[in-house]
Amino acid sequence: MTPDDLQSLIDDASFDHAMGETAAALEKLGRATKAYPDSFEAWHALAEINFANRNLDEALKAAESAHKVRTDDLFINTTLSRIWMEKGDKAKAEHFGAQAKIQSWKEQLKEKP
Repeated sequence: MTPDDLQSLIDDASFDHAMGETAAALEKLGRATKAYPDSFEAWHALAEINFANRNLDEALKAAESAHKVRTDDLFINTTLSRIWMEKGDKAKAEHFGAQAKIQSWKEQLKEKP
């Protein structure tokens, strides 16, 4: 599978999810993460789709895998915060929420001359 094939698979899975075909989306993302275990985008999509379907344990596993690939990403820290809040761990949710806020500030500072 080439990087272009990977991106197509992620895009197809996202479309499947949007069309209500969750099983197909999860299957495609499973193939993507198996073929490219360091694909942040695949893991993050897997986390978000599982979260949307209230599969919190699976969402957490995928989000943690994405976080290992890119710890300083604003979006994965936000995803982890949302997952932990839903799981009832306010302290962990606040931790990742704070990390997301820090990344947001860093991005804002990069944009200013």
